[in-house]
Amino acid sequence: MNILELCRVALTALGVNVLRSILTMLGIVIGVGAVITMVTVAAGAQQEIDDQMESIGSTLISVWPGSRSRGGVRSSGNWHVMTESDGYALKERISDITAAAPYLRGNAQIVFGNSNWSTRIHGVNEDFLVARNWPLKEGRSFDTTELNRGEKVAIVGLTVADELFGESQVIGQTIRINNVPFSIIGILSEKGSNDWYDQDDTLLVPIKAGRTRLMGRTGSGGDAVHGMYITVDEEWMMDDVQDQIKEVLAERHRLASGDEAFSIRNMSEMIETQLEARNTFNYLLSAIASVSLVVGGIGIMNIMLVSVTERTREIGLRMAVGASSSNIMNQFLVEAIVLCFFGGLIGVIAALGVSWGISSIANWPVLIQWYVVILAVGFSGIIGVFFGFYPARKASLKNPIDALRTE
Repeated sequence: MNILELCRVALTALGVNVLRSILTMLGIVIGVGAVITMVTVAAGAQQEIDDQMESIGSTLISVWPGSRSRGGVRSSGNWHVMTESDGYALKERISDITAAAPYLRGNAQIVFGNSNWSTRIHGVNEDFLVARNWPLKEGRSFDTTELNRGEKVAIVGLTVADELFGESQVIGQTIRINNVPFSIIGILSEKGSNDWYDQDDTLLVPIKAGRTRLMGRTGSGGDAVHGMYITVDEEWMMDDVQDQIKEVLAERHRLASGDEAFSIRNMSEMIETQLEARNTFNYLLSAIASVSLVVGGIGIMNIMLVSVTERTREIGLRMAVGASSSNIMNQFLVEAIVLCFFGGLIGVIAALGVSWGISSIANWPVLIQWYVVILAVGFSGIIGVFFGFYPARKASLKNPIDALRTE
């Protein structure tokens, strides 16, 4: 018999007991579905990591006063005030730093006409947009005079612009930030949302204007800041620059050895932490997939052995009319392959549905890679060959006379 005839006979044999065939495929369905779901979720997570790295910047370091918390408990360390002058000193003394941007942050109510919007506000210097890798969509950045004099000018994020102005002109409009009038000179390009917040829901003002007109004077000399963004020339320099930042800050603030008065975080490390959490989910799916495929394969082998026993007389009749041992073996082997193949197809459909559900409900990104789907279905066929070989060979070795005597 040719392959098409073998497939027709296999489908006919499997159709005799549809429920048993479906239950037999269940392990393959779960296994293949879990594999594809795992890969799509992992690929989506990796794509999101790449997008966030591109958005935030793979060479960004965040520094803020206060020791780092571990497991919900703050480690020992005295609280020290970080200042604008720290940023200038770091940029001057560490040659690998591209930009150092001390900043003030707070929340503000913004009013334009009859519209108002509550958003985050940052007081920044000339290096902020460079450090955050954040170009402007329209308008211009702050000039030196505006920064030095603390002029009442602002740059808005896209979310703020949409909420206050809609489709209207934005550049040149005057808004009130906590009842202080500011003129808009620029609009930031789109950054999008990450796992923490909407990055476009923000507003920038000169750091001096933020301190004197909106947030008040704090800290030593009136130049205290909430934190600092730093970028380096190349990603491979990150660890070395972090060590140098610790040394410079320790020297400037006369810190004792081991005093972790400042937290220094590589932003790529924070994003990678998210990826590790999602990988835990993927490892669980991998375990389920592996066990399900093995159990499914064993289930198919057991059912095929039962089928061989039930059809012993049929095997004898086929051999009596001229079927060779290889014909009998091929028949049962194709039945096992067809069973696994259809199980794989159903698993693919189930995986696509689960992936869509994860994306919709948990808001996790998924990325369907079609070569993985093809490989998964092909692998299910290999499972059929592996676990179907023994029953098929057992059927082919039966003695025709003994088989015909079977009741």
